Amino acid sequence: MANFFPRWTNILPLKIVVCLGVMASGVVVAFTYYATPKALRVGYMPSQPIPYDHALHVEQLGMDCRYCHSFVEHSGHANVPTASVCWNCHQHVAKGSPKLEALRGAMGVDVDHQPLEGEAGKGYPIEWVRVHRAPDYVYFNHSAHVNRGISCKSCHGDVHKMKVVYHAESHSMGFCLDCHRNPEQHLRPLEEVYNLDYDVAAYLEANEIRNAEGDLVTTQEEFGTMLKEQWGIKPKESCTTCHR
Repeated sequence: MANFFPRWTNILPLKIVVCLGVMASGVVVAFTYYATPKALRVGYMPSQPIPYDHALHVEQLGMDCRYCHSFVEHSGHANVPTASVCWNCHQHVAKGSPKLEALRGAMGVDVDHQPLEGEAGKGYPIEWVRVHRAPDYVYFNHSAHVNRGISCKSCHGDVHKMKVVYHAESHSMGFCLDCHRNPEQHLRPLEEVYNLDYDVAAYLEANEIRNAEGDLVTTQEEFGTMLKEQWGIKPKESCTTCHR
């Protein structure tokens, strides 16, 4: 009896399996590349148009986070500074530094601070490279956290000691849930939120904080629990908290 199917159909199932495997691998690679940006990876340290040194500005000079990230207390987003914010100081400090060429360009001036001619004189925005970025499907409000005792350090690590800013924490779902389930481990007095050198033991010793029974509070967990109850903090753990 003659075969109804040509000989090449003998290997058709194998071809189908191989094609499906290649397609599945392509989907995984594409998802990893596009849905998991570098800004979600611990250790991500992009080069910036201006090599801004947080260790110098914050640790040595004592600048407050809010001078540059001025919206953080009032907005869901922590803004990066405009060129004019940097220019407030650097029109007087390190004026001729080659590291500030991008800043001078943004202000439309040359190394002697004389206006540039033509289009260059109009200036242009500094194209900072974003280090921390939540996926579009995640809702995070900075103001809601910093106004209830969560410091920049809890999410961004020792940013005040970084010569080059890098992604210090995973910011994964598990990372956020750990904090929502145990916020007392991170809560601190509002006046200490932007003190990145805050030491809870030294603070408690200096202020002699006492609990309801009159005993001295000596640990972060005890103090955090007090603040949690005082402020009525009840972090949500449902999916709709962040996925809206």
